[in-house]
Amino acid sequence: MAERVQQPPAKRLCCRLGYNPACRQGQRAGGVLCGGPGSAPGGSGKTHNPESLLDIAARRVAEKWPFQRVEERFERIPEPVQRRIVYWSFPRSEKEICMYSSFNAGGEESGTSGENSEETQLPFLRGVTLLEGGWVDNVLQVGFHLSGTVTDPATSSQPEMVCSVSVSFDRCKITAVTCSCGNKDIFYCAHVVALALYRVRKPEQVKLHLPISETLFQMSRDQLQKFVQYLISVHHTEVLPTAQKLADEILSTNSEINQVHGAPDPTAGASGGYHGSGKQLNLLFSKVREMLRMRDSNGARMLTLITEQFMADPRLALWRQQGTTMTDKYRQLWDELGALWMCIVLNPHCKTEQKCWWLRQLRRWNSVEVCPWEDGNHGNDLPNLTHSLPQGAHGNQELRPHRTVFTRAIEACDLHWQDRHLQHIIASDLYANYCYHDNQDGSLFDARGWPMWHEHVPTACARVDALRSHGYPREALRLAIAVVNTLRRQQQRQLEHFRRHKKELLHKAVTSITNMEGWVGHPLDPIGTLFSTLTETGRGAEEGANTCLDLSDCSSVVSRAELQRLPVQRLLGEGESYVALAVETALIGLGQQRVMPDGLYAQEKVCRNEEQLLAKLQEVELDDTLVKIFRKQAIFLLESGPYSGHGEIVHRESVPMHTFTRYLFTSLLPHDAELAYKIALRAMRTNTYLWPGGPYSGHGEIVYRESVPMHTFTRYLFTSLLPHDAELAYKIALRAMRLPVLESTASSGDLSRPHHMVSVVPNRYPRWFTLTHIESQQCELASTMLTAAKGDSRKLETVLESIQKNIHSSSHIFKLGQDAFKIATLMDSLPDITLLKVSLELGLQVMRITLSTLNWRRREMVRWLVTCATEVGVYALDSIMQSWYTLFTPTEATSIVATTVMSNTTIVRLHLDCHQQENLASSARTLALQCAMKDPQNCALSALTLCEKDHIAFETAYQIVLDAATTGMSYTQLFTIARYMEHRGYPMRAYKLATLAMAHLNLSYNQDTHPAINDVLWACALSHSLGKNELAAVIPLVVKSVKCATVLSDILRRCTLTTPGLVSALHSRRNSGKLMSLDKAPLRQLLDATIGAYINTTHSRLTHISPRHYSEFIEFLGKARETFLMAQDGHIQFTQFIDNLKQIYKGKKKLMMLVRERFG
Repeated sequence: MAERVQQPPAKRLCCRLGYNPACRQGQRAGGVLCGGPGSAPGGSGKTHNPESLLDIAARRVAEKWPFQRVEERFERIPEPVQRRIVYWSFPRSEKEICMYSSFNAGGEESGTSGENSEETQLPFLRGVTLLEGGWVDNVLQVGFHLSGTVTDPATSSQPEMVCSVSVSFDRCKITAVTCSCGNKDIFYCAHVVALALYRVRKPEQVKLHLPISETLFQMSRDQLQKFVQYLISVHHTEVLPTAQKLADEILSTNSEINQVHGAPDPTAGASGGYHGSGKQLNLLFSKVREMLRMRDSNGARMLTLITEQFMADPRLALWRQQGTTMTDKYRQLWDELGALWMCIVLNPHCKTEQKCWWLRQLRRWNSVEVCPWEDGNHGNDLPNLTHSLPQGAHGNQELRPHRTVFTRAIEACDLHWQDRHLQHIIASDLYANYCYHDNQDGSLFDARGWPMWHEHVPTACARVDALRSHGYPREALRLAIAVVNTLRRQQQRQLEHFRRHKKELLHKAVTSITNMEGWVGHPLDPIGTLFSTLTETGRGAEEGANTCLDLSDCSSVVSRAELQRLPVQRLLGEGESYVALAVETALIGLGQQRVMPDGLYAQEKVCRNEEQLLAKLQEVELDDTLVKIFRKQAIFLLESGPYSGHGEIVHRESVPMHTFTRYLFTSLLPHDAELAYKIALRAMRTNTYLWPGGPYSGHGEIVYRESVPMHTFTRYLFTSLLPHDAELAYKIALRAMRLPVLESTASSGDLSRPHHMVSVVPNRYPRWFTLTHIESQQCELASTMLTAAKGDSRKLETVLESIQKNIHSSSHIFKLGQDAFKIATLMDSLPDITLLKVSLELGLQVMRITLSTLNWRRREMVRWLVTCATEVGVYALDSIMQSWYTLFTPTEATSIVATTVMSNTTIVRLHLDCHQQENLASSARTLALQCAMKDPQNCALSALTLCEKDHIAFETAYQIVLDAATTGMSYTQLFTIARYMEHRGYPMRAYKLATLAMAHLNLSYNQDTHPAINDVLWACALSHSLGKNELAAVIPLVVKSVKCATVLSDILRRCTLTTPGLVSALHSRRNSGKLMSLDKAPLRQLLDATIGAYINTTHSRLTHISPRHYSEFIEFLGKARETFLMAQDGHIQFTQFIDNLKQIYKGKKKLMMLVRERFG
């Protein structure tokens, strides 16, 4: 020890000891030394070389960045850099492996040797034993995938077993493991531990490859085909059906697999997204609930491990730093995590020391800076669980701390089950008010004598969920019924209070939100919990025996003798059912007036939770009992004032009731039409405050920027009023078309009026994120008005102006244009020209909006606009062609607009005379030439086609092609136009364009399947047919551009078969001309180039040839000999060539033996 003190380690040295820079010498993880073989004792004085900058940078990237993001960020990543990133991406700390393979909290083992026989059987210590015993073999790392075999040595009770193990990892975290041992535990098996520790301790002994996608990228087409065929051949019984299925999908252009760019690579690491793992995590959460129901203590342990992984997600810090929100699915997983912890801490049998330990854990997670906030956006200003709710929407929000997803569970740790009244409720079905005759204020029982439970509603429902989750369904049902009784009593008292103060409230014409925390969309889902408990648990309540929750460890208990003295009483009253209670609970929760929460996720959750509840309600078949409940709740909603979302006055930021009201309306309509219409009208503010209502009406002249839109209701109101008062109907509908949240400022007229400044808010993204649904309702309203206004030009003009001013979505405007077109061209009536013009104007607006933005329906929109303009008339077609640059891209204008205008179908449809046809064609040709000038690459061919019948225009288009050929056009485009010219009877022009195309082309020696080969052969055939001079001019271009020997030999043979210049040779029986000599120009140059290409290709192929390719190579030499022999001294050249090969590649004995056998 003295020597260590005397020789302190050198300063500022980068330590590579044991692969893990974080694990210093002598540090233990689970009782095992990190550092691996060859580790020097700490303080030995042995120095180590500093790490390279490449390793330092690669290690940081491997810790923080998904590999897909690295690939997307940089176009080319050198292979050494990729290798170091892959190398450093594996976990370096044995503590993490220990945590997932042991039961002790924090991943620490209490022993290191055989002091305890049970501890030695823990997966981590067994894995260490297997590693140190040398039982790990065949370790291979391909990208972010580690595999190997681990042998379990034979024992007296079982034979030796070889297990195949694979580990996937990303950013220094293990993400998935598989082992053939069939382990079903929640922890890693010993074989996974052994393989992972092998990689941690012996990284240099692991063979490392880049992700398989990189290897495939480096292969040629032939190599890829051979790779796939050999893979199928070796594993044909396992993969052949899958291979055939994938092949069929890839060959189908409309298959789902072809809609996704790229292909999955299991060895390529993560992309930073969630990759569908939400399903697996939901299964894990379900497994936790299953463990809780089975009273298995591993449920809490498993949830702890899941939470640790959630908290270690590197994206949390990135999202917080960038100020972005997490994905919706990921956010839902966090909500479920928080709800599960509520169930854990509310376990009725939870011991004090357990709850204290959980509380410490929750507070630790809660204190982490990146811990997600409860509302998904920013700090929540909701009250503590155990406190009463505030009565106003205003408060000092700055003093309230941020609430995280764990805050409710932390607060729930203060709750207990020792209340005597609560114990009575959950202990027996027989508990009623007969025991408490002195209870005069009704705080414990309702008027019928049924017990109530007064507590913050979400907290009380969390108790219900905890009872269900921990395997006490009957007790949960009893408490749920008590909570529903409390909600009923509370609703009745709210109604009585409002009736007493109604005149005062209506005179003020203002209201406040009485529930800052709505029950629908709440993180704990209280209404959904009650509904599920009453419908699911209640359905089987009569079948199972009482589970009898024992609370004997509580200080205040209910004795069995006391329960026996209670009179016989059922849980439900006469005529009641569990389904009826569930429906009534859902109606109470949905009708609650509550504030619209902040943030995208919170608002979407309100809508989603509401839709889920309504979907459950729609599954219930209404009977007379349920209709009575609907009537009762509808009356409560109409008369409860500020406590109801259907009260006479609602707060401007309360959640809209449109969706819920639509369900109420359709449910009540067959039974009580008057009440149904009354509540529907109330939901959309059609009472005395509606018109005129000023700032207190959704239809007032002044509208609060974030007030709830009136589109859905107004559409109904419009159709109802139209037969009786059309002027008022249109007036209301047009007023409701406004969508203030999308307007960044008021009009100039409004700015001159001070009282209109209420609606002016500085430019910012609106707080209402559920605008998609709102805009769709706005579109439906506009469509209803368009339909009703058919035939009335004044109203159509007014509606059109409103649409153009207030609707901002191109998709919705396009839909309205299509609707107007369909209405205007009904088969049983003459076209409505005014409505057609409205349709055309909407189409023109869509074109302008989408011209500079991407829209996958753009081509459909362009085709529809041309159809619409055709129906309007020839002047409309001429107009869109004159102003094409403001509406279309050059490609759209030539390939769709001009082509459609000049088609016979359009001419017949418009009944045009010759003069009108010529004028329309002239406009189309002018458009085509303008487009060709602006975008010759994509529009030149279309312009030539459109200008065929006009010589001057055709010559102009051809000159545009020639001018652009040297700079802006590719060889593919030039070859296409050249072939078109030959087809039209202009061979010399085709030849000119072909030579220009050849100048852009470059075929290397191994591109014998290049798509341009057919174009090259066609160009040579064209030159050959035109004459010797043309052929002599094109051959130098071919020699310069084409290096592929097989292509050159093919051209050479074709040139020697016929005489150049005889275009009519195809029509004559015999060719009487003289064939060209191979010893003279221009074919001599081509022959020499072909022989040179064969020589170069041969040497190139021999540098990396494998025995599997020997026979193919011999055939290639056979083709080369045929070309050599075309020269006068070809036999001598070929013999010398073969001799040189034998000398240079004499080490390839087997191959040279085959060469001698074939060629001597």
